[in-house]
Amino acid sequence: MNRSMRTTWNFTGTRALVAGAGGIGSAVIDALADAGADVVVLDQDAGQLAEVTRTGGTGGTSDSGRTGGQRGTVRGLSVDLTSADACHDAVADAVGFLGGLDVFVHAVGTNDRRPVLETPDEVWERLVAINLSSGFWLGRAVGNVMVPGGYGRVVYLSSVSGLLAHRDHAPYAATKGGINQLMRVMAREWAPHGVTVNAVAPGYTETALTRAYLAKPGMRASMEALVPAGRLGRPEDLVGPTLFLSSAEAAFITGQVLYADGGRTLV
Repeated sequence: MNRSMRTTWNFTGTRALVAGAGGIGSAVIDALADAGADVVVLDQDAGQLAEVTRTGGTGGTSDSGRTGGQRGTVRGLSVDLTSADACHDAVADAVGFLGGLDVFVHAVGTNDRRPVLETPDEVWERLVAINLSSGFWLGRAVGNVMVPGGYGRVVYLSSVSGLLAHRDHAPYAATKGGINQLMRVMAREWAPHGVTVNAVAPGYTETALTRAYLAKPGMRASMEALVPAGRLGRPEDLVGPTLFLSSAEAAFITGQVLYADGGRTLV
């Protein structure tokens, strides 16, 4: 068996909404489209939206070998993730474009590393709005579509920081812990309606968000030493778990946090 082969998924006909166009979100968007899903992407970064729609929305035939079928389309929508009204309207627009909604992935996350005593109010408020409040606002709007429809898959990208007490991560950790609890309550409320809600929690992952931090002298080696697998995560490591929880096969899994962290939470 070729260990570099990726799991084959078929999301042909699936209507997916992904919030967060960069890093892990970009990998998930590409994988969903490659597996045949039509995807609408929400982000407030116009540059990231332009990049993900340029590379993902070709509408051509996949050559990755994952499905062998027609690649889905990717369409971007700019949204202010710090506004409840903007999030609500963006979901309505996405549903209009797609003609319905089957999958929602919230891959939004930003960080600002400072000790608690050096964290100003505006940093706390910004991270809570982007990371956590957007998850509530978008999730509520998505639920208003999926619950009456009797089907849906909701996946939040959380973090091991929602469990572990990392230094200089207070606002980020609080928002990711909040996402985990938000997800559980949604899961309990929506389970009778055929809607599952889960989270995937990465360990430290190499993205644009972490690039400068990892470039500090000795930082990469010290972070890798904390991971039993001996390396940091890559965005593609999160694709399989996210697509599994987005699939019809995950119908009896809800309210769970799946740690995709190379064993980081074992240490």
